[in-house]
Amino acid sequence: MTTRQLDFDACYLAVSARDSRFDGRFYTAVTTTGIYCRPICPARTPARGNVRFYRHAAAAEAAGFRPCRRCRPELSPGDPGWDVRADLVGRALRLIDDGVADESGVAGLARRLHVTERHLHRLFATELGTGPLAVARTRRLLLAKQLLTETTLPITDVAFAAGFGSVRQFNAAMKESYGFAPGELRRTNGPMHEKGGPVALTTGLTLRLGHREPYDAQSVLRFLAARAIPSVEAVCRSEDDVTAYTRAVPGGSITLRPAAGHVRLTVRTTETDRLSRLVARCRRLLDLDADPGAVREILGSTSLAPLVAARPGLRVPGAYDGFELAVRAVVGQQISVAGARTLLGRIAARAGLPAVPDRSSDGNGDPDAAATGQVPLLFPTADRLAAADLDGLGLTTRRVATIRALAEAVTSGAIDLDGAGDPADTTARLLEIPGIGPWTAGYIALRALRDPDAWPEGDLVLRRTMERLGIAAGEAERWRPWRAYAALHLWSHASDNSDTTPQGRDR
Repeated sequence: MTTRQLDFDACYLAVSARDSRFDGRFYTAVTTTGIYCRPICPARTPARGNVRFYRHAAAAEAAGFRPCRRCRPELSPGDPGWDVRADLVGRALRLIDDGVADESGVAGLARRLHVTERHLHRLFATELGTGPLAVARTRRLLLAKQLLTETTLPITDVAFAAGFGSVRQFNAAMKESYGFAPGELRRTNGPMHEKGGPVALTTGLTLRLGHREPYDAQSVLRFLAARAIPSVEAVCRSEDDVTAYTRAVPGGSITLRPAAGHVRLTVRTTETDRLSRLVARCRRLLDLDADPGAVREILGSTSLAPLVAARPGLRVPGAYDGFELAVRAVVGQQISVAGARTLLGRIAARAGLPAVPDRSSDGNGDPDAAATGQVPLLFPTADRLAAADLDGLGLTTRRVATIRALAEAVTSGAIDLDGAGDPADTTARLLEIPGIGPWTAGYIALRALRDPDAWPEGDLVLRRTMERLGIAAGEAERWRPWRAYAALHLWSHASDNSDTTPQGRDR
């Protein structure tokens, strides 16, 4: 195992009780079967002498165990401990989920984190019991297993969608790790087409994204709906509920729909090799790996107890793209949510690119022809926005200067908003940009950097809501390390009482 030993008795008790609170926190390997399972597996609990516990699925696979076909470890929510950690291993795991190791190898992953490969491997071995290469390989295999089980995507396309460089590599990895060929997992629910090149997923491919209960999907979707950028994002509603959230991605679009015990992700794209990245970013966007029990344990014993009891499944809406979120925060300073949406829509129309370029014409594209529906535009990247003309859009001269300085910092690599940087260090760098103050930096940390203790200092709605509830300003210190969730509870309470949320005071 690892040098950071799991508590055997506690783990075995959780497995015996099939306690869902521990799902994703560790995996149970059974020596007599060679299988590893989730703590909630419905199979008969094995004898104590026949089990081993591992903190990560990759460690179990590195030890020679195969994933259970019954409880399906690929559906397990991520370990919330890794999700909220700001240390190097936690950031490396987020980058691996984002496909960095697939694209650039472990060497590229280490460079992104500004450490040596040896140091990175040593940390992984200490924390997880296996190296980053094994973690990336297991992530690819588990995604491939889910695609083979839940979809009719041809095996050739499964290989590339999961991040493998070739079908031969995919077949070899499946046989070596799982002992069978990919075709053995294939459902018999339709005709398979195993020959030919990659197939565009214009008709849609749907996967299940698991989460821990309780999960208040509507509060997250309403938050996103209120801030949806025209032509980049769209929502569907049924009476008071948001039934679906759609956004443009390279090659097409994605749609997220709440379902019983999970969220359904539907992907329509011509770029299947981005699937693993899409899954990881959707999980962060919806905060699917959070542990509501841990949040409730702290906040539920403070002055926020009534709010926590009213919304036990509240989550912190994340960001699909860190730079896009940072621009949202800058544009949203001192104006209404609706006003910010209008300005962001103008920025996207001015500098964004079509989600599906028309390669047969001048490159401007015809997004409607590619089933992108109401979301034909990609939000501009940092390099495009750094060079874009933003005059005449309704932005102040100072705001334009701040956006350009932010874009230049991200383009140069001075600021990393997608997982590689330490949140405290990144926040400090953001504060060096003229026009970004404590509220903006705190809001970016809360949503883009996934800092669970981020606090948008100076937020008017937070201050007024706390005053209305009789909560002293110093009480926020008792909410650590979950101040980001405290902010969401206060914003949600304010929204229920018709306040505008949130509103910053950066000058």
